[in-house]
Amino acid sequence: MQDIGGCRAIVGTTRQVIQLVKLYEQSDLKHVLDDVDDYIAAPKESGYRGVHMIYKYFSDKQAPSIYNGLYIEVQLRSRLQHAWATAVETIGTFLSQSLKSSQGEEEWLRFFALASAAIAIREGSPAVVPNTPTKPKDLIFELKVLSDRLNVQQTLQMYSQIVTVGREHAQRGSNYFLLKLEPSKGKITIEGFKRNQMSEASDRYLEVEKEISETKGAEAVLVSVDSIVALQRAYPNYFLDTTVFLQALQRALKS
Repeated sequence: MQDIGGCRAIVGTTRQVIQLVKLYEQSDLKHVLDDVDDYIAAPKESGYRGVHMIYKYFSDKQAPSIYNGLYIEVQLRSRLQHAWATAVETIGTFLSQSLKSSQGEEEWLRFFALASAAIAIREGSPAVVPNTPTKPKDLIFELKVLSDRLNVQQTLQMYSQIVTVGREHAQRGSNYFLLKLEPSKGKITIEGFKRNQMSEASDRYLEVEKEISETKGAEAVLVSVDSIVALQRAYPNYFLDTTVFLQALQRALKS
């Protein structure tokens, strides 16, 4: 499938997403609605939820458009669905793992599936995220265990600091950051490296990994400025969205 472009709408609730889908389906758009992927009615195994409407571009101007027949994807999400997706993208960026494509550490993948299931319950969704507990009590118990083990709340809070530092240091010439996160101490150490220092950065990364190997919950992450910039470009409301996800997580863990 060849896309010409795409767009995304974030609305308050799942009900509003469904209403918006109906409005699009009943609209007089010239573009042809080719397919609808409803991941609210049938969530992905990763926990991803939302609705994707796939249109074929059509222009009825006299000269045939070279874009006719190409695809435009419209993504519709609720506020909480988008906050979940932002958290997945954020963790994936800093861990250099494609979590949004269901690739990466199994515990993180499992955590996000469980978190999505908890959010679905809160939104009153009748659909169950595949392979997650159907009993809320069992779901929350497993979610809490993984949240504690992965230090999710502290980690996301630390990453929000990194985005700010990354923006500042990018202007000073650093292209890579070596991050040493110690959630149990509430401490983060950041070392900057220039583009021609990738080898030094990689060696230092291995050193730090050894240093923290016995520290519970600690992580060493080597991330590029480009990935931080991409994160900001894809999720301009990053700080708000991660805050919303953390609030949703805290609410679920108290239920």
